[in-house]
Amino acid sequence: MHFDKIFILGAGAIGSVCGAFLSRGNNVTLIGNKAHVKAVNSRGLSITGDVNETFQLKADTEIRNMPKKTLVILTTKVHDTAETVEGIKSLLKKDTVLLILQNGLGNEEIVRNVIGDKYQILRGVTTMAAELSKSGEVRYWKGRTIIGQDRLAREIVRMFKACRLETRFSGRIDNDVWVKLVVNCVVNPLTAILRVADGAIIVDSLKTVRHEIVKECTQVAKAEGIILPADLMRRIDEQVAKYTNFSSMYQDIVKGKKTEIDFLNGKIVELGVKHHIPTPVNTTFLCFIKFLEGKNGISKHD
Repeated sequence: MHFDKIFILGAGAIGSVCGAFLSRGNNVTLIGNKAHVKAVNSRGLSITGDVNETFQLKADTEIRNMPKKTLVILTTKVHDTAETVEGIKSLLKKDTVLLILQNGLGNEEIVRNVIGDKYQILRGVTTMAAELSKSGEVRYWKGRTIIGQDRLAREIVRMFKACRLETRFSGRIDNDVWVKLVVNCVVNPLTAILRVADGAIIVDSLKTVRHEIVKECTQVAKAEGIILPADLMRRIDEQVAKYTNFSSMYQDIVKGKKTEIDFLNGKIVELGVKHHIPTPVNTTFLCFIKFLEGKNGISKHD
């Protein structure tokens, strides 16, 4: 299927990078906040890091109409998903495709609860990293995007690759989502609390903490029917040690924004309760991040 239009719904750092690359061969519009939209429309989107290029593409604060053959890539924070999707529900066409490219667990259920089962919904995860340094400017670290579920996903993978985004299809996207979830459960709260870049947490003094988080996640995953790689702890240590970026949760805490902790470590705690599996370490970090959100004036009702 060829898409006549692509919207990046929630064009923060990762969404902006994704949209910029896809604009090389597609009609793309970034949907973001006013300041970012104004900057992109006036002087382009500047990406530095593993790519150094200024992209000229369209940006807007909302989707105003939805043409046929549209792909909507959802890159909002997970806690904004329901409200965001509700806002475009009336614009969706029968052939609209939604690709969820977010952190966390339970995202598809949130989307389906809003729009039902009439539309094609795909799930993806990415190891790309990005930081929105200021409106219209993003720092980028390359990574791989994984998209799964059906034949349409293969076509989207080909489109991503054609635009020089490293991408692959997965027949086991649930497992890929869980692997990314565990990485985030380790990296995000630790970096946010300690105020360090991702790679800085791969030290011996934090080894026990990192590995206990992984153990709890692995036990909960197994209860959910997901078997994670036996060497996941080693993989995470080796992979994260190379990261020089600051996690999205670190950035949220520094900027006084609500984090995605409820859909990361919080989801592990929730599922642990469901399966009667103790998750003391994940619970501790959930509480720590909630405390920091409270200091920033963010309540559980926000």
